[in-house]
Amino acid sequence: MTTNRVAVVEANLDAYLAGASPAPRLLEAHQPLHEGGRLDARSAIELFEDAYLSRCLDVAARELKRTARSFYTISSAGHEANAIVGALLRVDDPCFLHYRSGGLMMARSRKSGRVTPLFDTLLSLCASSEDPISRGRHKVWGSRELWVPPQTSTISSHLPKAVGLAFGLARSKRLGLAHELSADSIVMCSFGDASANHCTALAGFNSARYIKKRGTPLPVLFVCEDNGIGISVDTPRNWIEETYSNQSQLAYFKADGEYDEMWDVVAAAIEHCRAHRTPTFLHLKTVRLWGHAGSDVETTYRSLEEIEGVEAQDPLLRYARRLVETGAATPAALASIVAEVRERTAAAAEEAARRPKLNTREAIVRPLAPYDEPAIRATATQRVDAAARTAFFGEALPEKIKSPTKRTMAAHINAALHDEFLRHPELLLFGEDSAKKGGVYGVTQGLQKRFGIARVFDTLLDETTILGIAQGAAHIGFLPLPEIQYLAYIHNALDQLRGEACSLSFFSDGQFTNPMVVRVQGLAYQKGFGGHFHNDNSVGALRDIPGLMLAVPARGDDAVRMLRGAIATAKTCGRVVCFLEPIALYHEKDLHEEGDNGWLSDYPAPSDDPGSVLLPGDIGVYGPAQAELCIASYANGLRLSLRAARMLERERGVRVKVVDLRWLAPLPLEALAREAEPCGRLLIVDECRATGAGIADAIAADCAERGSRLKVRSVRAADTYVPLGSATACVLVGEEEIVSRAKELLS
Repeated sequence: MTTNRVAVVEANLDAYLAGASPAPRLLEAHQPLHEGGRLDARSAIELFEDAYLSRCLDVAARELKRTARSFYTISSAGHEANAIVGALLRVDDPCFLHYRSGGLMMARSRKSGRVTPLFDTLLSLCASSEDPISRGRHKVWGSRELWVPPQTSTISSHLPKAVGLAFGLARSKRLGLAHELSADSIVMCSFGDASANHCTALAGFNSARYIKKRGTPLPVLFVCEDNGIGISVDTPRNWIEETYSNQSQLAYFKADGEYDEMWDVVAAAIEHCRAHRTPTFLHLKTVRLWGHAGSDVETTYRSLEEIEGVEAQDPLLRYARRLVETGAATPAALASIVAEVRERTAAAAEEAARRPKLNTREAIVRPLAPYDEPAIRATATQRVDAAARTAFFGEALPEKIKSPTKRTMAAHINAALHDEFLRHPELLLFGEDSAKKGGVYGVTQGLQKRFGIARVFDTLLDETTILGIAQGAAHIGFLPLPEIQYLAYIHNALDQLRGEACSLSFFSDGQFTNPMVVRVQGLAYQKGFGGHFHNDNSVGALRDIPGLMLAVPARGDDAVRMLRGAIATAKTCGRVVCFLEPIALYHEKDLHEEGDNGWLSDYPAPSDDPGSVLLPGDIGVYGPAQAELCIASYANGLRLSLRAARMLERERGVRVKVVDLRWLAPLPLEALAREAEPCGRLLIVDECRATGAGIADAIAADCAERGSRLKVRSVRAADTYVPLGSATACVLVGEEEIVSRAKELLS
């Protein structure tokens, strides 16, 4: 037997076209392939050309890989029926695509005269810096012109944000937010039958049905390309149909058979989704040719007979036969298309392989974390209309309130959110319990009442959905503020930040962004309440995400200024920011003794003063300019460090400078060095776990690499989950431990 199954499949098509006889009567260009059908002969031939162009790209990818000039061989071979979807959708119907979407992209590209799908795809396969979407960073299906945001982890992690964009379409109409899509646009996302079982896919289906059940229009078209196998694991017979054909709030359409028959079903599904604004499931039957990818040895899990059986179902061979037998095209005409497309692809592949590659670190990372500080500060200091503020707050403006109960961090964040909602009409705030209840800790109380349920709303209990809605809504101009109730629960949906939201600008070269500020309630020190899920003292997973900004305020007035900076950064530069709010400090009033009110602060009113906003690098410094010891910390650790500093001064007469880092990604290393170096000693107080969960490692490494003469020590929490009750004191950093470690460093 031959091991080159690509050649076998190509030869099968050639043999058929060489030996087939034309139909007795040829169809006119406008005539349908079957009576009452929608696919006419002209469109059918165009569809064949688009599908075969996709097939030739798959052949070229393997040949380029064989000669070490290409780097990607997951093909669309056998899935060319998705070209029907590409032909029938409009260009203003956004598409989040499965990696086997070659046919769809070729057909969709036909609708625009400003893209070159063949050459663009080959540039992507060769990782050329001239690839118009990712600039050589990854092989992706994507195009700004065609409204296809690039996806790189298309198992199913793109489904929640497709739902979010469909949700955003309805919400934008309600709020009058202008964007480039049409009022009746729909959102399409495609995936495989194996991916349909993934928890992220299930979250997408469930949230779509849930949102529709709650009465919100949701025009999302789920396209399941069912080839019956996931790498080497077969999908049970009829599994997709039995699972998804009878779910409430989800219209089901199955497209199988001849291409012209599938065309009619696909058209009906799209029309249903567009007219009824409802979640729609299109079950598209396909086959998978040539294994999962070029490196997949299919004979290790399929017999030759099984492989040949699949090859006999080659949809292009079947489609060619249908075109000939119905009289839509002659064998010679199709053979001419095949020859021309092959020749064009071969020539384009040779040229694409010669095009330049990314070759510097600076070029690679350029779109990852755009940052324009002057523009951000200008956005953050835009005036808030005074009359509007008075209408909302009355005469008791937050900066004029003197009652201590109104000056905690929680109260300040609440007031700041009100001001930012007045400043930025595109803001949305949502999450579990965050609207009607006002959040578990009352931080968002009053926002829904003042700004309405269109801008402030509750969601179902699923962090994946919350972050998916944020991403999708951000695609069309909203600036979402999703809330994750506890830090521990963001790990349930971390890939929505790491694999999806923070990668979008990188893999689209900045052409697509999903700006957002994710508010997360977290960290520990809640006096033993709640156990580890409510006292998660680990930020390592967040600091690991490329491009993510991480803000962690310690005081109420800082929280206001940092929130303004976070929102302005997201809006101005398209960034994803995590705003981590320390629960234990929400309602804290005192610093040293009960009743001293040392942790309260006045509200910094919005103004055009640059000091009304804080950005990365803007650290907080407490204590004398000339000191013998510098303590660097953040959040709860700042309060503990200030208490420890007073103890050291009283017991040893030591002058201590305390630095609040405020921003944990990027870390303000240069600013810290300027304050710490004159002291000669640096103590890092890291309330997070000892092993890779906080910031002590990074600061110590920076000191070593700079050749600093600083004597550096750290105090960190134990590398364990946080227990319940008084046992928390055994594992969390305490002020006595800080004092003891400081004395060691001083001696």
